Amino acid sequence: MYLKKGYFCAMFMKTRIFTISFIVVLMVSACGDYNKILKSTDYEFKYKKAVEYYEEGEFVRAGTLFQELVNIYRGTSKADQIYYFYAKSTMGQKDYMMATHYFRSLLKEFPGSEYAEEAQFMVGYCNYLLSPKPRLDQSVTKEAIESLQLYINLYPYSDRVDEANRLIDELRDKLVYKSYLNARLYYDFDNYKAAVVALENGLRDYPDSKYREELMYMLLKSKYLLAVNSVQEKKTERLSSALDEYFSFVDEFPESKHRKEVDRFYETVADLLNYNEQQQETNIY
Repeated sequence: MYLKKGYFCAMFMKTRIFTISFIVVLMVSACGDYNKILKSTDYEFKYKKAVEYYEEGEFVRAGTLFQELVNIYRGTSKADQIYYFYAKSTMGQKDYMMATHYFRSLLKEFPGSEYAEEAQFMVGYCNYLLSPKPRLDQSVTKEAIESLQLYINLYPYSDRVDEANRLIDELRDKLVYKSYLNARLYYDFDNYKAAVVALENGLRDYPDSKYREELMYMLLKSKYLLAVNSVQEKKTERLSSALDEYFSFVDEFPESKHRKEVDRFYETVADLLNYNEQQQETNIY
């Protein structure tokens, strides 16, 4: 029994060593072949192998070859194709910044190329992938939206329009959330003057924001606290602004979870202003 066990262990080790050796031989052979391709001056052959590497998902090798071929084929009928494959290879390596650069170069140098439509979409898509978390600067997010919107405008009947719209919606949600976080930051630090500005900007820029109720509540509370703690010469004006904000809020969100609290704001402001709703209605008429 022990002899059989030892026999099978020996056979297993031999098989394993053979397999590893075989893989190493293949890798060395592949590296050797790739080095020959790199050194070759047969550019048609090099182009063919670059495309093969790309199709096999060998994006680093493909990209290295296409990078050289970009200059070799400049000014020829294949130039746009080389740009396209090089951009796609860098995208495959997740170097989205470089991919964006080459897709843009393709659009600039070959606006009539058969690859122009996809290149325009990819500029937007690469920027979408580069778009950072909401708390960070959103310049790239805005660039992505502009590029994808341009794609929709240029190719309104493309099969990718729905996808482009979906990406734009996702990116806009990020901008909305960024705006909310900015306003919230001032509000949480009791900087109500800055909060009022940030909240009003957010509501103006994104009137359909899913955070609209919360933004309007924070705006009302900020105006209220700013007013009641204000110096005398600015108090009346700020109380009136808070009162206007109260009416806007309850008109739009009469069943808000904040209703009891904002009603207390109203009572305080109305008392300080000697405001009377019935009197106000009489003045209107």
